[in-house]
Amino acid sequence: MAPPSPRLVVPIDLKKKPWEQKYPLHNRWHPHIPPVADVREGEVFRVEMMDWTGGSVADNDSAMDIKSLDLTITHYLSGPIRVSDKGGIPAKPGDLLAVEICNLGPLPGDEWGYTATFDRENGGGFLTDHFPSATKAIWYFEGIYAYSPQIPGVRFPGLTHPGIVGTAPSLELLNIWNEREKKLAEKDPNSLQICEVVHQRPLAILPTTRNCLLGMINDGTPEWEKIANEAARTIPGRENGGNCDIKNLSRGSKIYLPVFVEGANLSTGDMHFSQGDGEVSFCGAIEMSGFLELKCEIIRGGMKEYLTPMGPTALHVNPIFEIGPVEPRFSEWLVFEGISVDESGRQHFMDATLAYKRAVLNAIDYLYKFGYSKEQAYLLLSCCPCEGRISGIVDAPNAVATIAIPIAIFDQVFLDIGIARYCSVLLENNEKYRSVKVNIKRYRAIPSKTEELLSIAWYLLGIAKY
Repeated sequence: MAPPSPRLVVPIDLKKKPWEQKYPLHNRWHPHIPPVADVREGEVFRVEMMDWTGGSVADNDSAMDIKSLDLTITHYLSGPIRVSDKGGIPAKPGDLLAVEICNLGPLPGDEWGYTATFDRENGGGFLTDHFPSATKAIWYFEGIYAYSPQIPGVRFPGLTHPGIVGTAPSLELLNIWNEREKKLAEKDPNSLQICEVVHQRPLAILPTTRNCLLGMINDGTPEWEKIANEAARTIPGRENGGNCDIKNLSRGSKIYLPVFVEGANLSTGDMHFSQGDGEVSFCGAIEMSGFLELKCEIIRGGMKEYLTPMGPTALHVNPIFEIGPVEPRFSEWLVFEGISVDESGRQHFMDATLAYKRAVLNAIDYLYKFGYSKEQAYLLLSCCPCEGRISGIVDAPNAVATIAIPIAIFDQVFLDIGIARYCSVLLENNEKYRSVKVNIKRYRAIPSKTEELLSIAWYLLGIAKY
């Protein structure tokens, strides 16, 4: 007998606001946010989610909704979901919760998403010093593929995944988070090397009651006031999992999450159709509404057995992830390198963040040569299936980072036109061929040296054999 269809435990009505849903969403982490559903170990269940902004971004070519977005609303999560074993005994603190992603995708009838950069005055991002203004690209889905009217010449398969899967913290762990992040936020930003590299503020996102949504707890009640002043923001990933934005956590993946409260109180959200490693534009995946079909297993006592504390208490642990077998495959890549030297030429010591920033900027500048604006290239690198790596972390003074772009995401004709356009510019500086028109042929290559470009130009002109 075929297994039953997954039980829908958290439905979403996209015509309603996050707080108007049958089970109101939440945008904070706290152990006292009550669960909205119960599931049993081994049961396949379905969770539906709004996009991370709760429907605040429109399907149009204006970035005003991005520029004016109040980030205190984020992220809107579905749940919490209480998990028990087959005998009805809930998960206990110290257990591991293994969450398998059986299926996922966009919500039917809402097959579109967006990628954006925030304005400097609204949080900025990884490259705010280079891209201070809000931008937005809309993506439409054709089965497993995505394309954007704002970034022509590109089409690629998505590796759909949730940006956020996490369990509720205990009060003890919540206090640890708030204390350490408050200490960081109170530091002189000029004393932190990272702030010389990434022009992003604030240093940590502390609890605030502004736009706080706590699920079934009514706004303005004494209970709400107490929890809202304590609850952690969902922006960074932490010991409970949360906003880790790991693009490979797609169909068939397993996430091993520590359990800190009875029932685990599992929450999910921030669905992505596709994302590049690093999600460098901040609002940088193809953000969408979506669904997850999940199956949970409780590993009793699993935290102590499988997770090693990385801090002063047994709570200082991190999840383990098992990547699924289904993802796009590419055979040709263009790879860009960065090192720990900033744009002024100043040497930094083993700064992997700076190295990755330089790699991304090198890739942006390269794509600019082929007809993209730098804003288009930045958005593309944030959401296409590019691969980021820390390639070297031991050879002082430079960390080495790379970003690899799959060549197959570019349309063949776009590559030909881009190459011909670039070659025409080069030939403008060559007196002999200044008046000659480039004959665009179907020729597939991404050159990297001026000599090679000139050879291709002459080939396109029919002057020489490449």
